[in-house]
Amino acid sequence: MQDEKAGGGTVTITGAFSYTGKYVARLLLDQGYSVRTLTAHPGRENPFGEVVQVFPYNFDRPEELRKSLLGTSTLINTYWVRFPRGEATFETAVRNTRTLIAAAKDAGVERILHVSIANPSAESPLGYYRGKAELEQAVIDSGLSYTIVRPTVIFGDEDILINNIAWFVRRFPVFGIPGDGRYRIRPIYVEDMARIMAEAVDAPGNAVIDAVGPETYTFEELVRLIARSIGQSVRFVHVPATLAYLATLVAGWFLGDVVLTWEEYRGLMGNLLAPEGPASGSTRLSEWLAAHKELVGMRYASEVARHYVRASLESRPRSGKAVVKLP
Repeated sequence: MQDEKAGGGTVTITGAFSYTGKYVARLLLDQGYSVRTLTAHPGRENPFGEVVQVFPYNFDRPEELRKSLLGTSTLINTYWVRFPRGEATFETAVRNTRTLIAAAKDAGVERILHVSIANPSAESPLGYYRGKAELEQAVIDSGLSYTIVRPTVIFGDEDILINNIAWFVRRFPVFGIPGDGRYRIRPIYVEDMARIMAEAVDAPGNAVIDAVGPETYTFEELVRLIARSIGQSVRFVHVPATLAYLATLVAGWFLGDVVLTWEEYRGLMGNLLAPEGPASGSTRLSEWLAAHKELVGMRYASEVARHYVRASLESRPRSGKAVVKLP
């Protein structure tokens, strides 16, 4: 196993090469921590080189999973699924995460930093939010020291939601607002999210943190801000949520992606992405959009390509032939 660096312990991150994961990994490496990652795709290109050790999840081999966690002081868990696909379901994600928590405890991990979602509820009719609530309770019941971080919408260079709204705004003269558009969002910048996570690694005691930014928008205000920031004139029309969802299903069929799930529609329109309380992030979306107006929305960001197609290509055996890499 990798030796610990002076000034920090060993932190294992599920998904250190993922969107949020790589930002927190960089912070921790800069602060002197040794970093490992658990991943479903151990053959994927490692942007950190030999500095970060890579281990497979091994959810079906708990003893191997435990061994990969030996020497870890803090586990940062970002593992989850955005939507069911094949064998990857919310129920499977809950079961695998329970296996991970048990393996961490058996391996002597002292602390867990668990990434959840804003406003989870065990009584929620939405499997995403219900599963997240179940895992929060599993973390609390584990007996480990913990911090639970509850993000809303995370924006940044590689984000999906904000980027893809801009992509649609750039390409179509009309944008459909589901319902009345008054449901709110408190987006947080990815580097603010990473800072919150990094600061929680050695924080004393237990905590639950809402990861929210300093600005609150209604959904319609958000889309109008994006359009204004990138200099696009668009007509906004209010449509029933079911019609908006059907439109995204059709768009997803053409794009080969899942644009937005019905659960995400219901969570968004249920005001679940705007928890009350002080901001934990300082970066303003309005300022970030102004600084990135030439780039945001220029290319569509596909969740399926990022997590499934690319992983499938990268997991193929290497040969002397050229390997196709998705951008």
